[in-house]
Amino acid sequence: MKSKSNPASSLACETCPIHHAANLLKLGVDMEDWDFVVALAGNPNTGKSTVFNALTGLKQHTGNWPGKTVARAEGGFEYNRQRYKLVDLPGTYSLLSTALDEEIARDFILFGRPDVTVVIVDATRLERNLNLVLQILEITNRVVICLNLMDEARRHGLQIDHRRLARDLGVPVVPTAARYGEGLDPLVQTIADMATGRTVGKPHRIQHLSPNLKQAVLKLTKQIETVFPGVPNARWVALRLLDGDKRIAQAIIQGELGDLNDGVQERSAKIRDIGVEAV
Repeated sequence: MKSKSNPASSLACETCPIHHAANLLKLGVDMEDWDFVVALAGNPNTGKSTVFNALTGLKQHTGNWPGKTVARAEGGFEYNRQRYKLVDLPGTYSLLSTALDEEIARDFILFGRPDVTVVIVDATRLERNLNLVLQILEITNRVVICLNLMDEARRHGLQIDHRRLARDLGVPVVPTAARYGEGLDPLVQTIADMATGRTVGKPHRIQHLSPNLKQAVLKLTKQIETVFPGVPNARWVALRLLDGDKRIAQAIIQGELGDLNDGVQERSAKIRDIGVEAV
């Protein structure tokens, strides 16, 4: 990946970008000539494709996810002399089931570690859409909420305090009506601010756990961080393991969660300490 100097972004975030180019390549995303990768997530029928087309214009192409029959669209845009690759994830209502679309979306956010995940939500069905938002916020704090279809919300007499919503969620919320081009410039600016570290998300996550579960999560989280130092979502991984998520258990065993610098035997011994068995 080519890197470009930008004094503002280097001062704001010395470690940006945060994605792992090697992990992205395994997922079929080549980051050569791109500075940042942005994932586009959301429920079906939220205007996600409209947002994608508006941001990327003619700079897009389609294909399939590696080894899958599910279609994938990629595109890009340039902002302040930096290039952003946009990956359109399958539309999903959840990241917790075994449906192929949901697995693809979850794996990309978890293992690809995009610099920003933009979640498109329907302003007229906010409560239903927040289920996916809260699940993504458990995985990453580099999230921007695109509160789309604001034109429909206004037509139905709905008023949404997007600033209050941003405070409650702990991440930026940008109201848009993508089919009319409304709010897209602030959306691009907010994506850039999150990618370069000028904006830092502090999402509100599940805190109301029973004492026994809280203790188990804390213990398992520490063990995961020992095996994969620096993994940004160890707590979420611990919750999924305790819920019996076989895909996450497989990721632990295969070492997908981290930059695997330690030896295979040493890592395998550490994994056994966590208590994860091959599936």
